[in-house]
Amino acid sequence: MSELSSLAEARAAAMKSPCTRRLGLAALLVATLGLAGGCTNLPSASPFKGTEMSSTPLLGKFVWRDLVTENPDAVKPFYAALFGWEFEEGRALGAPYTLVKSGGQYIAGISKTRRPQPDQPVSQWLSFMSVADVDRAAEQTRAAGGSVVAGPLDLPNIGRGAVVLDPDGAPLGLLRSSLGDPADTPTPAFNRFLWTEHLSRDPQASADFYAALVGFEVRKSDFGGKPYWVLVKGRERAGLLRNPIAVDRPIWLAYVRVADPAASAARAAQLGGRVLLAPRSDLRNGTLALIADPTGAVLALQKWPL
Repeated sequence: MSELSSLAEARAAAMKSPCTRRLGLAALLVATLGLAGGCTNLPSASPFKGTEMSSTPLLGKFVWRDLVTENPDAVKPFYAALFGWEFEEGRALGAPYTLVKSGGQYIAGISKTRRPQPDQPVSQWLSFMSVADVDRAAEQTRAAGGSVVAGPLDLPNIGRGAVVLDPDGAPLGLLRSSLGDPADTPTPAFNRFLWTEHLSRDPQASADFYAALVGFEVRKSDFGGKPYWVLVKGRERAGLLRNPIAVDRPIWLAYVRVADPAASAARAAQLGGRVLLAPRSDLRNGTLALIADPTGAVLALQKWPL
């Protein structure tokens, strides 16, 4: 079996997970930008405090992640034990928000949401991409056939942001930080975010959309006998491939760098998560695993270098 076929099998399991069903608009509004009741669900201090920042915007880089979950209390001990992450609790205008720290650096946030319908679990990792102008990018997304779910609006101590569904239907955060973007590093540290991959109905069309949105160079290559697209701006920023599950919507899948994906996946299961794909020799030489946390949010675990 080719690597891509094996990976498609794993992603099929991910797409069947409750967290990858279509997110309700109300849930995204409440969880990601906290618009319910006029609240802004953000920390009182900048999440980039203490982080080395680039002197110029790194457009196209994924600069932040939010875990949108129904049960933050269930996932915090899970991620603390799995990755050694630490948490800093805060409130803004009465709304709780948790900052996630790794090695003393803020890397993500956790927001609580609720199901728009009883049968619609919504827990999911949402990735935010750096863009030059959030309002313009949101309008470009709408004009290309996507939709704007939340914002654009000003984010205290951060900049301006929005959440959209791209023309292919994948949820995405847009961000223009007033402080600049976290500087690139040669390789992310262990237990931090490593890569982001778009599972698309039409990867060429998605690649063309993001090239127009951000100015990416698109490099098409062969992966496991099938096409794979890489978005490049300054360096490789993300990958795209055809979604193996045609009946479910596309997603942006986040990868975390780990030293031993087999051990990390086994540990995830012990902590109350699920292993959607255990490492296998015919898939990237056993360097990849796919897990879901206790609330169903999916992450890829990747050893790097391969």
